[in-house]
Amino acid sequence: MPNLLQIIMYLIEKIKWQSKLIKKLSDYIDWLEDDSNRPRKNTDITQLDYNKLILDDAPKVIELEQLDYKQLLQEAKESGKPIKKIRRHKTSAKIPEHICCARCQAPAAYLYKNNGDENQYKCKVCSTLFSEKNRFRKDIILKCPHCDRAIDKIKQRSQFDIYKCRNDACAFYQQNLESLSEKERKLFEKEPYRFKLRYIYRQFRLKLNEIEDYTLIDSPVDLARIHASPRLLGEILTFHVNYGLPASKTAALIYDLHGVKVSGQTVLNYAAAAGAQVLPFTQDYPYELSDQISGDETYIRVNGNWNYICYFFDTEKKIILSQQISEHRDTELAIKALYDVIKHYHHDLPEDFNVIVDGNPIYKLAQHYFAQHDYFFDVTQVIGLTNEDKVSALYRPLKQSIERLNSTYKGHYRGKHGFKSLNGARAHVSLFTACFNFLRPHQGLKNKVPVPFPITLPKEANMPEKWIHLLQLANGYLEQMPA
Repeated sequence: MPNLLQIIMYLIEKIKWQSKLIKKLSDYIDWLEDDSNRPRKNTDITQLDYNKLILDDAPKVIELEQLDYKQLLQEAKESGKPIKKIRRHKTSAKIPEHICCARCQAPAAYLYKNNGDENQYKCKVCSTLFSEKNRFRKDIILKCPHCDRAIDKIKQRSQFDIYKCRNDACAFYQQNLESLSEKERKLFEKEPYRFKLRYIYRQFRLKLNEIEDYTLIDSPVDLARIHASPRLLGEILTFHVNYGLPASKTAALIYDLHGVKVSGQTVLNYAAAAGAQVLPFTQDYPYELSDQISGDETYIRVNGNWNYICYFFDTEKKIILSQQISEHRDTELAIKALYDVIKHYHHDLPEDFNVIVDGNPIYKLAQHYFAQHDYFFDVTQVIGLTNEDKVSALYRPLKQSIERLNSTYKGHYRGKHGFKSLNGARAHVSLFTACFNFLRPHQGLKNKVPVPFPITLPKEANMPEKWIHLLQLANGYLEQMPA
């Protein structure tokens, strides 16, 4: 009996020792991957303020007719009511000589301070009110659609300006104020910033024509002039992309199989050149799409820093439509990714077009941006990790589909432990998209590829040969593109 007890105690100590060893190894792996500061994807979105973002209708836009103060002075003189320069008292606020009217360009001699020591001015010639910060030519005035009062710019973000209607008598504000419960009203009196009651408008500075061009990939080599044979290039892409092997292991495997020496840098150069070749092809290919589009972000490490990939995905056809990369998880990233989707529909979105995303407000802001450019669609947000409402229960399967796509990509990316450059990251994501859409059989499609080849391939064609055919198709498309 004592021997049995000793054995049990020995096993317990052994288990404790193994547990400590496993923890140390786990900590060491985390240190190697430098994941301690990675973005946290498992944040409970229901605890964030995403659901407070409400987008209001567009404001009224009043175009101002630009005037000429010299002509106005002449007309006033001819009418017998000449406009004289302002006679200032010694105590009057002086107007800097460089200030001129924002509308008629009248010089400082015809301007006076409209609000004492503040920087608002009024023009005696055309009666225009303007501020020193906005003293240059002003072509439009934005007005609240509910009370017809001019709205004020209150904040300036990196991608847009925020305007607010400050009119306390505005019908929109009064209606929201009356809808507050007694408890909410008391909270509003103490912490008004918790409530969105006034009319808000966001004016984006990003122009639509600025995002129309592809984020092209620099090609370090010409695939038509490399020393490797097409077969060897196809094998390199198969190992590096399909199986997610890092460049060094791909080079080692090529040497073990064929005795051909290639460096890890050569593998990266070939991948960048192939990615540059297939990107326009996958972006412009005439896919047959469904109306089930979902989007999400995942993260990768580029040059030691975290970057974000925003994927949009046809969850029924299993086709990747966008794979934008950015250093910031912001509205511009969502706008560029959604614009990729719009282009796949040839800028003609179906009626009741809807995209499924999480609770991140960047997608609602992107929706607001495109509405300003006459692209209208719905954004359905699946918030949280559990089905707290009917919307989440209905659309969660679509959201889970894009999350599985992210997981699939991370399986291909994880072995690389990041990229040395943004160009290398874009190339790898471009190749993964081409592989996913054209080469990789999908279980949800009965082990068929999402997009069959537009040409007939031999039944015995293996994966390296399929890569070569895909590169040939992409090269043919590039030759047809305008210079």
